[in-house]
Amino acid sequence: MRPVDIPAFASSQLSLLSSELAAELQETGLLTSTHAPSTLARAGLAIFNLSIASQRTGLGGKTLLELELDPAVAGESKELPEHGVRVGDIVGLAEQPKGAERKKERKGMEEKGVNGVVTKVQREGVTVALDKEDVDVPGGKLWLVKLANDVTYKRMNQMMTRLQRMNESEHSSLTRVLFGQSSPAPVSQSDLDKPVNWVDPSLNDSQKDAIRFALASREIALIHGPPGTGKTHTLIELILQLLKQNLRLLVCGPSNISVDNIVERLVPHKVPMVRLGHPARLLPGVLNHSLEVLTRTSDAAALVRDIREEMDAKQASIRKTRNGRERKAIYGEMKELRKDYKVREAKCVDGLVRESKVVLATLHGAGGFHLKNQRFDVVIVDEASQALEAQCWVPLLSSGAEKLVLAGDHLQLPPTIKSLNSKAAKKEGKETKKATKDDDVKLETTLFDRMLAMHGSSIKRMLTTQYRMHEKIMAFPSAALYENKLIAAEAVKERLLKDLPYDMEETEDTKEPLVFWDTQGGDFPEKTDDDDEPKSKAKSLGESKSNEHEAAIVKKHVQDLVDAGLKPEDIAIVTPYNGQLALLSQTLKEQFPGIELGSVDGFQGREKEAVIVSLVRSNPSHEVGFLGEKRRLNVAMTRPKRHLCIIGDSETVGRGSKFLKAWMEFLEENADLRYPNLSDVLAQ
Repeated sequence: MRPVDIPAFASSQLSLLSSELAAELQETGLLTSTHAPSTLARAGLAIFNLSIASQRTGLGGKTLLELELDPAVAGESKELPEHGVRVGDIVGLAEQPKGAERKKERKGMEEKGVNGVVTKVQREGVTVALDKEDVDVPGGKLWLVKLANDVTYKRMNQMMTRLQRMNESEHSSLTRVLFGQSSPAPVSQSDLDKPVNWVDPSLNDSQKDAIRFALASREIALIHGPPGTGKTHTLIELILQLLKQNLRLLVCGPSNISVDNIVERLVPHKVPMVRLGHPARLLPGVLNHSLEVLTRTSDAAALVRDIREEMDAKQASIRKTRNGRERKAIYGEMKELRKDYKVREAKCVDGLVRESKVVLATLHGAGGFHLKNQRFDVVIVDEASQALEAQCWVPLLSSGAEKLVLAGDHLQLPPTIKSLNSKAAKKEGKETKKATKDDDVKLETTLFDRMLAMHGSSIKRMLTTQYRMHEKIMAFPSAALYENKLIAAEAVKERLLKDLPYDMEETEDTKEPLVFWDTQGGDFPEKTDDDDEPKSKAKSLGESKSNEHEAAIVKKHVQDLVDAGLKPEDIAIVTPYNGQLALLSQTLKEQFPGIELGSVDGFQGREKEAVIVSLVRSNPSHEVGFLGEKRRLNVAMTRPKRHLCIIGDSETVGRGSKFLKAWMEFLEENADLRYPNLSDVLAQ
């Protein structure tokens, strides 16, 4: 174990974060300035034909706009089209450009728009909290565009700068362990043998072992949870056991959904907790513990309720009046109200947070003013393998905690790094290596990865019983990635679509857990989606691939499953390419209402009864692109419970890497192997 120079590490992180932000700003600027709005919508970066459903006051006195499809274009379906806008995204909202508008005119129009943060995403609408106060909200038909999110970077930069400037005397014992300047205190067998009064006695042996280990560890514990092994279930028991020790916990995750999932599962245990930030889903159990709702419903909320109601009334009157002088007067009144509101709300919030034994937040949300001067004993990070290391330092440095538990799976997808392929990043990478005396510092190396590399498996416990997949679906990932250690629980190991608790026919599909449509032979070629864009522009959208003939097989397979009785909402179609996703959405959304389509990256952490994976790549030169990333494929092949259907060209895919070759060979030997006839497929 070689100790890491902390200031040099922080300095290299700052440099890499700067490159990443520059790449994101450049991509976003390039996209919005050079692409037609329809292209942005197709790439999931914009939503069209919106109108304001309501305008009200949210936490911190922010104006909240609830947006829905404009009634003039919504028709019977009020659902938003497929898009990639998520909670926490920074967005611009402006009057919708008409197709013929020139770029210059469009830019002027966008400058008159407003920016904000997405606080809620539902099927029929999106809620945005505006950045600036007292701004004129655009009227008429609107469009929303994703912008670069520099808020998260600012917080990560603050933390890395703080780490860089710390004196050695300020380094906690946990910090020293995290940088290899001291070893983790060994966990003795007697500590592991201490009796535990389990809240949930049904936990399996590997889950109990992981919890005992995390309880006994003094500074750091890693819980490795492969797909379907009940990682969150394990964390809930760990949280309840730590609370029995009278410890105060800060629980974080990289996304709102990862945090909400924990809140939802803690609710039945009546834990005194508060959820910072805005919950991603409208689940009553989650909402009732969010700061947003607690500042309205708790005993302390009376202080702010009356003033919030007055502000809401002013918000409504602004929307009704068109008189400039009247609007200015209302804005003036609101400014005074907002000052008073913030003072009262801060007192209310501080009291609520201080009384909570468990505080939950996204990683960057843990650096907000709500936690200033708050102290915690333990930081728990869920989905730690999907978080940048700099993000993890936000709760670590904000909390003063001396113990860290990281839960995740480093064999699934890491955080997305946009600057990886840029020249600037490569140049920065070389400089970084010099600065840190050849330490391999990369932005995509997570804290989970680095701890495993630094301290070895002695700080890790792996969950080994999986409760999701049929054993045939589980077999390849277990052998190729998890040292053959995964065991399928009795309840799931042999379950098939034909055994679902509703009427299902027994067909060649519903009795097969694993199907492989092998399109080798050249009849199912991929294409690059740059037909309607100049090459230079298409490149900035990643030159996404699609495969029309493969999409036809997907449609046929879905039709066969639905004809056998499977409900469309129990089916997911995942693909690594946005171009294929757009093509499939056009073809299947209307025909099979309720079916779910998503990118592999977006489907991480999800599961469905049946999953169809469209691999897309099929070309004479056998190029597989980012399909060669085994962690991406691990995600794709571990989403289903009862039925996995792979569609791809074994000739192309099998040449991509050793892992892909092994996978193709496994499918040929173990799947129900099918060779599609092009004329039959197209005749469907």
